Amino acid sequence: MTTQCWTVVETSEGRYIAPGSGWPGDPATPATPVAISAADTRTLAAEAEHIAELDARVSVCRACPRLVAWREEVAATKRAAFAHQDYWGRPAPGFGPADAEILILGLAPAANGANRTGRMFTGDRSGEVLYAALYRAGLANQPTSVAAGDGLELRRTRITAAVRCAPPANKPTPSERIVCANWLARELTLLAPTLKVIVALGAFAWNSFWPVATAVGVTPPRPRPAFGHGVEFHPPTGPVLLGCYHVSQQNTFTGKLTPDMLDAVLARAVDLANGQAGNGRPTT
Repeated sequence: MTTQCWTVVETSEGRYIAPGSGWPGDPATPATPVAISAADTRTLAAEAEHIAELDARVSVCRACPRLVAWREEVAATKRAAFAHQDYWGRPAPGFGPADAEILILGLAPAANGANRTGRMFTGDRSGEVLYAALYRAGLANQPTSVAAGDGLELRRTRITAAVRCAPPANKPTPSERIVCANWLARELTLLAPTLKVIVALGAFAWNSFWPVATAVGVTPPRPRPAFGHGVEFHPPTGPVLLGCYHVSQQNTFTGKLTPDMLDAVLARAVDLANGQAGNGRPTT
């Protein structure tokens, strides 16, 4: 993004894009209520009546001071390759239709990825791998995801994260995950009528599901199933949980996660969404 047609807000920590000022895909307006505490996230999430309203409230959240400071600092200092661009510098809301049957659950936005572009898994190597696979699976209209407003659309699928702000060293604290779980729980509740499968990208996402599982009618078992690539948890009611190694550069560059492995997981997710249980690796 090289032509500015939005407003950049300067803060003591750094900078961010003003809500409703013209950034492509911005779900918020200047009137969107802002959460500044954990209690606010619980209240504002619970009061969101539809996905669009929830996305707007997520995108302006300021409940975690450490994450706010970091995301805005990165938006001001920037990576050299993107020095000519403005950064989003706000939480990344979920992306995809409100009636999705498949939910892809990640860890958190990348500092120079979604924190820059404002869209989940957009503008980084992980996103290049993920969206190309979604396209091959028939779940996206194009194989690339460069910037918000690039025409990308998801089919039957929505992407979200356990934590919505880019964390330092890509490591959210336990308290930050707990606060952000209020947004995730409400997102799951709103998706519940159509949701059939949740693909957890990595152990962090897998473990982040259990505290909010009741939002989709799932009672967490004891002991909780361990994460594994291709592992499935089939609850009596609610969506199937399907494990997948994260699409991180570390996993894809080393071959821990190959394109064929990712394609197989997404094909399995489509089968499950279509009601074709088949032979997976169920944990229960």
